[in-house]
Amino acid sequence: MKKIHFYRNATIACLLLTALIVACNKDLDKTNPSYITVDNYFKNADELQKGTNAIYSIFHSARLVGREWFFLHDLRSDDVSSGGGQLEVPRAQILNGATTSDNAVMSDVWNGLFVIIHRANTVIGSAANVTDNDALRDQCVGQAKFFRAWAYFELVTLWGPVPLYTATVNGPDGFQPRTAEDAIYAQIVQDLTEAAAVLSPTYPAAEQGRVTSGAANAMLGRVQMQKGDYAAAKEALLKVVNSGVYQLMSDYEDNFLEETEFNAESIFEAVFFDKGDNAFNWGYSGDGSGEAQSTVRNQEYCPLAWRNLIPSNKFLNEFEKTATGATKTDPRYKFTVYETGDRFNNDADVMTDGMQNGNASVVNGVTKKVSWRKFMIIYKQSLSQASFHPGGNNQRIIRYADVLLMLAECENETGNTGAAVGYLNQIRNRPSVQMPNYPTAQFPTGNKDQVTRAIMHERTVELGDEEVRNRDILRWRKKGYYTTDPLSYFRPNRDELLPIPQQEIDNNPMLGEGGISKQNPGY
Repeated sequence: MKKIHFYRNATIACLLLTALIVACNKDLDKTNPSYITVDNYFKNADELQKGTNAIYSIFHSARLVGREWFFLHDLRSDDVSSGGGQLEVPRAQILNGATTSDNAVMSDVWNGLFVIIHRANTVIGSAANVTDNDALRDQCVGQAKFFRAWAYFELVTLWGPVPLYTATVNGPDGFQPRTAEDAIYAQIVQDLTEAAAVLSPTYPAAEQGRVTSGAANAMLGRVQMQKGDYAAAKEALLKVVNSGVYQLMSDYEDNFLEETEFNAESIFEAVFFDKGDNAFNWGYSGDGSGEAQSTVRNQEYCPLAWRNLIPSNKFLNEFEKTATGATKTDPRYKFTVYETGDRFNNDADVMTDGMQNGNASVVNGVTKKVSWRKFMIIYKQSLSQASFHPGGNNQRIIRYADVLLMLAECENETGNTGAAVGYLNQIRNRPSVQMPNYPTAQFPTGNKDQVTRAIMHERTVELGDEEVRNRDILRWRKKGYYTTDPLSYFRPNRDELLPIPQQEIDNNPMLGEGGISKQNPGY
């Protein structure tokens, strides 16, 4: 297994960019000529790349994909339920729809996203100084624009209008008010379009994990679909399909194992490293190369560890099973979850009820212990090894399967139901899955509404616990596809969005200027 190592070269840039974020408001007459500043750094392509690496560093840190990001998205979906009383209060708040403006999980993600934006703006704004390697410079700018777009897409879908920064903030008077969602989406689309035009379609092994043109187009399709522009989404997504770079993996489980990272189905991954110890940056004190480059997802969801979140009953009962009238039980069920009686640790051990901390589930009327399997590393670990060990299994952010399912939705929404069903059946025809083609007795596809239901089902069982469900709910709720809302606590005109963090309200004097309130409705 090979992983990229460009994070290791980001230390100086991380320190520089962090210093910019917390810049002091003192009027000093003298500057230490040996001190690194934006004015005397980023003068060549190598330095610009180190600044770009610093963006990746915060992206996979504990504030974001290493921990709090996957929590925030899952807690806002109906994929998960509480594993039991061990779920911490800030996480339980989000899961139960009782999020407050001082919620620590939410605030950490907000802050991490704006660090990405600040670092991306620094790279983009410094590019004009670099003339020694135009090709590398342009790649760095493309990556920075992708991440700025990714961060703003996260922000606008979770919080709605947010401050829009497209240039580096160099002092304490650079605050911006909340910007309307349309303007934020316009910036996201522009950044992703420009990124896709310059980014490489592939990278050599040592650089795997960097953003590609395929990732930019897939993100652009995701963004346009969330906006409701299905024609534009289809155009971007077809560029991914027609690139010839990606294909579905024969074995569905290969998308979640450490040994099969960077496979043909993976479009974009957050890269992690297993250091072989149990160190993790719980204080979120920094994100340079000296910090652990691992993820604690394996502990948070693992059936043998903390088991803070488990699959919801609703999710578990969505899978087609012969017990409920289907002609075949969907194999993806067993690839997605562990149940009592399943084997782990290279099939050497058998999972018991007692090993799984906390709550039980009800599947087809039967009470049993069920836990998440995706991204867990106990498939090759014993109980003693799995009790606490930050892992190096990469988080897949965008898969080719998601692109095909998005295209199915685009075709259905633009009146091409036959093409939509064709994309759905590509997913079901994966050799390790081989589910009967649509239409089926349970999922007829004779009209748009029926195809919509098939798409909603297929996205649920294919992409469960991959942090896409939250946005699916937002999009389908807006289109009126639910008779009963998936979230039991949902209150219209409030729970579509999270509250603006209190820290931002306290610190940003411009936040409520420009005609948009400081806080979202209902908070």
